[in-house]
Amino acid sequence: MTEAELGTSRPAPSGVAARNAASRLLDAVLRGTPLDQLLDPATGEPSFRQLPPRERALARAIVATALRRRGQILAVLSRLMARGLPPRSGRLAAILETAAAQILFLDVPAYAAVSTAMEDAEADRHARHFKPLANAVLRRLAREREALLAADDAGSVNTPDWLRQRWIAAYGEATVAKVAAAHLLEPSLDLTVKSDPQGWAERLGGTVVPNDTVRLVASGPIEALPGYAEGAWWVQNAAAAIPCRLLGDVTGRRVADLCAAPGGKTAALAQAGARVTAVDISRKRLKRVAANLARLKLAAETVAADVLTWTPPQPFDAVLLDAPCTATGTIRRHPDIPWLKRPEDIATLASLQARLIERAIAMLAPGGILVYCTCSLEPEEGEAHFARLAGNPALQPLPVAPAELGGLAEAVTPAGAVRTLPSHLPAAEPRLGGLDGFFIMRFLKRPTTVQFAPPSR
Repeated sequence: MTEAELGTSRPAPSGVAARNAASRLLDAVLRGTPLDQLLDPATGEPSFRQLPPRERALARAIVATALRRRGQILAVLSRLMARGLPPRSGRLAAILETAAAQILFLDVPAYAAVSTAMEDAEADRHARHFKPLANAVLRRLAREREALLAADDAGSVNTPDWLRQRWIAAYGEATVAKVAAAHLLEPSLDLTVKSDPQGWAERLGGTVVPNDTVRLVASGPIEALPGYAEGAWWVQNAAAAIPCRLLGDVTGRRVADLCAAPGGKTAALAQAGARVTAVDISRKRLKRVAANLARLKLAAETVAADVLTWTPPQPFDAVLLDAPCTATGTIRRHPDIPWLKRPEDIATLASLQARLIERAIAMLAPGGILVYCTCSLEPEEGEAHFARLAGNPALQPLPVAPAELGGLAEAVTPAGAVRTLPSHLPAAEPRLGGLDGFFIMRFLKRPTTVQFAPPSR
């Protein structure tokens, strides 16, 4: 890359607004706002919402790459900035990181990334003072791109060390290496179809994976895909489709879906013939559940309430609790999670989960089935709850058989619970492999009434 190629004499690059929006999105994430919230087309980050669809896709791709590869980007920038980031430099960090993501990992000409970054820095009253520094850093990054990238192991450096060490302790270094490699890939799009999965796979150019999920490489707006408008399918990761299946035949049975939003499991239960009550604390999120059910032409009762204080008019035949969690099993789809979560979040959420489990058991009729799940890789949010409940005389573990998972034998634990990992379900096309990381357990509430011992707090 020559200096002329990086010069500002070239015409203004296309996608300037999208690149500027990407830096603002990243800055907001680094300040603590989840990316999904920022990408909301109605209430998200203003500069992103104002973009036309094609530009939104570019901004989304840049910020997702900057987050997915942030460990490498920070390592590279640290080598080029011996004194670190200047204090009181506004959005400079986000500007540099999004520009680096384009130069290092996206098919973007270096001159375009550099010139846009300079324009972006000029627009920020704090960052503009450091334009010469940013210009020099990004030019050198472009010149030394290959050597800088070769200096780090992508699989390890892109996972924050505190999280990586936890996973090594739980799963071993070899498995963690596979999980980290999976996190570097763009996620597939998984669909739960009402019927004829093979037919829909052919129509959508996808494939069928275990449990009749249709999987394809995402391209363009989901709403534009065949079958969306007529309600033939809904978006749901193949791992997230498992919990409902573990309730067995729910035809005509009263089933509670607790912490129900965004509603994929409510839809699956309704499609299976259950009389579903979907409970969630957020009225706003429940409105989306209701809208999705309407599109799918499915029916369920929705209740806006706190599960910890809500009491149903009568016990349920089955309860599905998809508890709030750190969501570290969904990093491939939500690359901001490693940079938003903190170690203390795990203990806080595990305590909440234990209390929600108590309430779920109390809502069950004797002989009813409880299925609990989280999309977390942290043992405190999964295996630890199983170990505690296995000693509860009011409950009987119902071990899961591989046949119930469509043959995913590697996901069944020795105790009969389910632990899916992002490295499971490999495929020849890497983007079509993998699963969200879930923990799922199933218990029967014994017919005799036994007082449930609450967990210690």
